[in-house]
Formats: sequence, structure tokens, C-alpha cells
Amino acid sequence: MNIVLAASEAFPFCKTGGLADVVGALCQQFATRKGNKVLLFLPHYRNIVRVSSLKVVPGVYLIPVGDRIEQVSLSYINWGNVLVFFVGSRKYFDRPELYRTKNGEYPDNDERFILFNRAVLEGCKFIGFRPDIIHCHDWQTGLIPAYLKTVYKLDAFYTRTRSLYTIHNIAYQGHYPYSSFKKAGFHPVDYTPDKFEYYGGISFLKSGIVFADNINTVSPNYAREVQTDPAMGFGLEGLLRYRSKNFCGIVNGIDTEVWDPEIDPVLPIGYDVSESVKGKLAAKLALQQQCKLSQEPDKPLIGIVSRLDYQKGLDIVVNLIERLKGRVQFVVLGMGDPMLEKAYQSLARNNPACVSYNGRLDEDLAHRIYAGSDMFLMPSRFEPCGLSQLIAMKYGSLPIVSKVGGLVDTVRGYREGNEETATGFFIDTFNENGIYATIEKALCVFNDRQVWTRLVKNAMRQDLSWDKSAQAYLELYRNTIV
Repeated sequence: MNIVLAASEAFPFCKTGGLADVVGALCQQFATRKGNKVLLFLPHYRNIVRVSSLKVVPGVYLIPVGDRIEQVSLSYINWGNVLVFFVGSRKYFDRPELYRTKNGEYPDNDERFILFNRAVLEGCKFIGFRPDIIHCHDWQTGLIPAYLKTVYKLDAFYTRTRSLYTIHNIAYQGHYPYSSFKKAGFHPVDYTPDKFEYYGGISFLKSGIVFADNINTVSPNYAREVQTDPAMGFGLEGLLRYRSKNFCGIVNGIDTEVWDPEIDPVLPIGYDVSESVKGKLAAKLALQQQCKLSQEPDKPLIGIVSRLDYQKGLDIVVNLIERLKGRVQFVVLGMGDPMLEKAYQSLARNNPACVSYNGRLDEDLAHRIYAGSDMFLMPSRFEPCGLSQLIAMKYGSLPIVSKVGGLVDTVRGYREGNEETATGFFIDTFNENGIYATIEKALCVFNDRQVWTRLVKNAMRQDLSWDKSAQAYLELYRNTIV
């Protein structure tokens, strides 16, 4: 197949969250299978990394945005068997951050991604690559399926091209006013509730759901939730039920070359399942030292690597740390809500022996937290799939998670008698006392070293690679282009 992936970020080039990890891993998975030609399109942000050997496609091409014509350039790099194309526009992408500053989102994000969506389609024509399928990710690329079914409907270049649209988080919808619909160049006849119209404006995400040939999200349970629960569907549950025959869930995996405690270069010693006790002890002592916590190898250590926001439930955790700080150590890595950042800074400042807060992106520290923590806390209000719990299990840190989304699909909750299969702990009641009770349960099991070691080994033995999921995507591709 000729495969194009279009996304607003992909690891290792640009990243703000799990979307980048998923897109980067899928590209490599598809490219390693014979018969596939894989192209990835990304905006050429200022902070693009690992692109010292960029090659420039000669010339420029033109993209309409509203009543203006913008010039776009393409540059590319060979990333293994994947050709990565960067859509260049200094006006729209040469900025300090990908989507926003501390003052909020860029006010012209609608124009930035209108241009990117059209630039992907015109870019394929510019380089002469006819895709069998274009795989679009999240709201930032939601207009591509819409363009294929409207503006490009009669374009012979795309006669056989189909689209798959993946929703990584339905809470982020790219909702803009009617003026953005006009800027995108769609015909007013299509501005109806069954197509583009959305509460008097346009939702890039809704557009992708309406027009894509097939749709998926990142876990089977999340696919069920967003169709049946208004609190999870964020207003689009009815549309997803309408399209249910073309909607499914495929759980994410992790890149087991990047996330492998046996060969991880930032750990004091590598370890596999058979050496998990020794390896995790060394990692824990090193983490305590780096984070200036008291050197207490027998004290349970809970790790958190996350955006600090409402979705992740970390507003509740502030009070929990106050209740547990004498018995448990916490290492928190994450940025987000300024008020939460201040709360965690205050906790760490007032409790330096047992609380460490790190408010900057630090990939190496993230690896060390997964390895050095005994438990990994994810009290999410909703979680489409989650990658952190997968990484934590790979490193032998037992996840404590809510019963939502992909957490249900990937963690096997402990209960008395299932020591041979359990890989973590489920929060039965989502409130402060419910999370506290689950942590207490985990602490009790932690004190039984034989059972705890059994659970750690269970977690580390899970197949968390992309192999099965990538194969499921390829099957979905084939079904889509039939």
C-alpha cells in the first residue's frame, strides 16, 4: 500500500504528548512490512529536532486560506524506511511552541491547520505520490477527509484514495467560528448539521468523523464510552453511534526499543524480569538521590509522569500526598495548569524528603521514574488509551488506575486470589477517599514481598509492543480501501 500519515506531531521530531509517540511508532511499524511505502507529513515547527540532514524539495506551491494565497515549501528526511515531509510556512509554523504559549492557544490555529490540511493533499500531488490511504490523527487533521469528499471529490489524482481518521482524545475538537469554515474554502451548501455545521461554527474533529471512510479510537473500551456516555463523548456521542459500523477501537502499544529497562542507557543497571528486584532497587536509589529524597529503599515510592490538568485527576492527588507523605514518597514530572504547578511546587518545597516535583520536560527523568517507582498513579477522569501505564508495567512499576478508557483494556486489577495474572490496581470509586483506599490496598500488597514480586513479573511479561496493534491497523487499512 501507499500510506500517508498526517499529524501535528510525531516522536522523535516534535512532541507534546502521547499522540507523537503513537504516530512515530506506527510509521516505523508500517514501513517494516513488505510492500508498504510510507510517508509522514508534519508541520515544520521551529523546534523540529533530528533533522540536520534535511533535503529541500525544489520550488514552492500555493495554498488558499480565506481570501489569501499562501506559499508553502516542502523538505524531507529519510527516517529508516519512512519519508518524513515537513510542511514549511514561516508565517504559521516558525514559533516557539507547537500550539500555544502560556497565555493560551495561538489565535490563528484555525488558519495554521487549514493550511496544513490542504498542504498535505497538495503536497502529495507536488511530489507525485498517490496514496491508497491517508491516515489522519486528531482534530488538527480533521479537514483532510472532508476535503477528499468535497473540494477534491472530482480530482482524478485522488480517485482511489481513502481516509482513516483516528481520535486520540475526543475532548479536543478544534471548534472555531463560521468564519473559519469560509477560510477553509468549503462550499456554503455543505454547511448543514449533518456535515460541517457545529453549534454555529465548525469543528475540525466533527468534520473528520463525518467525512472519513473509517474512524477509530485508541482502545475498545474508549470506543464504547464515547458512544454511550455524554460525559465521555463531549457532544459527539450521537454522531459516533450513527457511524458505529465504521468505528472501532485499537489499543495503543509502546516502542519497546525506546522503552526497555534491559537496555535503557539512563538507568544505573539494566534489568529484565529475572533481575527485576535488583534492577529496580538500583533505579530507586538513584532516583531518590537525583530527586534529593531521603534514601529509604523500603519506603514505597509512587511515580507520576503526566500533564497537570483536570482530565488526569491530579487536582485530587494534591490532598492525597498530604495524607500519605509520611509513609510514601512521590516523584512528579509534568507541566500544565499553573495552579496545579504551584500546588506541587509547594508540596515539594515543604516536604523535600518525600516529595519531588519536576516541572520541565525531561525524557531521561521520565525513564528513571518508571524504573525507580514501585507504583505509578493515573487517577484519570477519562483516558482514551494511556501510554504511561504500559510503560510503567514494562519497567515493573505497578499502575494504580481509574476504571476508564484504555486503562480497563490494558491493566488487570489485583484482587485476592488472582496473583498469577494481576498487573496493577483499579480505583473502584473515583473520589479522594476512593483513590486513597486503592493506594492503601496497594501498600498492603507491597508489604507482602512475595506477592508484590509476582505482580511485578506479571506486569513486565505483558506483550506491550506495537506488533498486534499495527497489524490491526493494516487490516483496517485494507478494509477501508476495498
